[in-house]
Amino acid sequence: MSASSIVLPQPSPAQLARGIAGAVPADLSKSPLLGILGVVTGAGVVTLTSRMISLGVPDLRGHQGFSYDQSAWIGTAFDVGLMFIGPFTVYLGGLMGPRRILLTAAAIFTVLCIFLPFIHNYHFLIVATALAGLASGTFYPLTLTFALRNIPLRYLPFTIALYASFVDGAVNIAPSLYGWYRNHLSWEWIFWNSAVITPLMMLCIYLGIPKSPPAKEHGEAPSFAGFLYASAGFALVLAACEQGERLDWWHSGVFTALFASGSFLLLCALVRRLLGPNPLVDMPYLRDRETILLGTGLFFFRFFLVTTIILVPQALAIHGFEPDQIGPAVIWTAASFVPLAFVAGFLLLSNADPRLLLAAGFTAMAVASLMNAEMTSAWAAANFYRTEFLMGFGQCFAFIGLVSAIILQGLFSGGLVKPQRILTFSAFFHTIRLFGGTLGAVLMGRFIAEREKFHSNMLGLHVQHGSWITDGSVRQMTGGFYAKSTGLAEATGRALDAVGGRLRLQAYTLSLIDGFYLVAWASVVALVLVALLRESPLKYGDLYGIQQEQAAVKGER
Repeated sequence: MSASSIVLPQPSPAQLARGIAGAVPADLSKSPLLGILGVVTGAGVVTLTSRMISLGVPDLRGHQGFSYDQSAWIGTAFDVGLMFIGPFTVYLGGLMGPRRILLTAAAIFTVLCIFLPFIHNYHFLIVATALAGLASGTFYPLTLTFALRNIPLRYLPFTIALYASFVDGAVNIAPSLYGWYRNHLSWEWIFWNSAVITPLMMLCIYLGIPKSPPAKEHGEAPSFAGFLYASAGFALVLAACEQGERLDWWHSGVFTALFASGSFLLLCALVRRLLGPNPLVDMPYLRDRETILLGTGLFFFRFFLVTTIILVPQALAIHGFEPDQIGPAVIWTAASFVPLAFVAGFLLLSNADPRLLLAAGFTAMAVASLMNAEMTSAWAAANFYRTEFLMGFGQCFAFIGLVSAIILQGLFSGGLVKPQRILTFSAFFHTIRLFGGTLGAVLMGRFIAEREKFHSNMLGLHVQHGSWITDGSVRQMTGGFYAKSTGLAEATGRALDAVGGRLRLQAYTLSLIDGFYLVAWASVVALVLVALLRESPLKYGDLYGIQQEQAAVKGER
């Protein structure tokens, strides 16, 4: 019998659990607690900065004198930096360790955030924003790596709850926070806000994450070129997707060049991978049914966030609402998030199945979207309070259930066996997270634009000259405008503009309603994915119980 034909026996769930319980620390001292707070804060800071930039671009454009087309690349530059450094963090983390990477990147990010508002040259601003994205992009992939290898099992569910609160809360609190900064301080705080928080994160990381041992020598040198090809390829494709709607997709040479060059570099990375496997990357480890299903679930979850990032804000923005007026509608999502997150943490520690939390979250988001689909053009912020509270419940349980299932998958699929497995695992989900958010926003933006054209055409068929309803409405409005116009022609023109404005408002409202229905149906598809997930061999409560038993045995000895 050849050696290659020998099939090694697979360890039982109990054996896996004992190994995991022994590999993860059993107690939590002051130092690891600060490390947890540091990496969780880092993830929240990145999300908050990205959202604040997207909200503050109009003010930045006005104060710096940039054109609309120029300012459209500012947020993309930050996201490109995040995307580029994601896969590359595997390379850096494997060589230098998370502590050194996080401290160095956080220091660079803080300095850049301080000086970004003072940069008046457009090209320098784009470069500095991309560098800020590069520096802060290391925070996300290393968070999951640190969580799996350093957090005691009994605190892991609450760490997940804290992580979910920081990340999702940052998305929903950003409009209110930005509106307060603009009204009481200045627009520069879209950057200075991060410059204040990040040093606190650095202090927690410095005290809470121990120094990594020197990197072990591998039989084959890591491939710098392979990481470079993959990172650059993903970054260029991401930039093409973000700018596609504005550039009119394949009709634009810029979009075509970005997408083609990004695809070519990804192909080069694949060829490089096939010719010379990289010792810091374990791609076969990702070829697991559960990992692929969870990655797809993460993609769907990021798409569902368009409800509070795009649909609800645009439903209020068409009435001329400012960010501080839109904020009270979406902040209800964050208000319900924190207490519910820790309830979900207790449920996980009580052996609740993460799939049940995930299914409950997707169901709540579907119901909230259907309730929002009943909106009219007269809805104000207060009309969304009830539905956004329910959406907060859905996002909370879905996010915590998803992250919990991902961590259990990383544990029981052998993620702790080799360091490169966890790094590869983290980078994979980081890439899915970024592309899920970007492609979700692109898809929803395109969907709304097409549906708005459709509804405008359909409504226009019923608003034509010669129709007694149309002519009667124009005559009545003309009479109302006549007293404040210079003549009949101006009054009639103003009446026609008002009719056109109402038509556009109704068409846009109908397109947003279609967007809510799209999210609801996507939630149904996501529930099917949840049904396909297998039950984890053991839950968090089981793992903690085994760890306690091992600690008791050691104490008796």
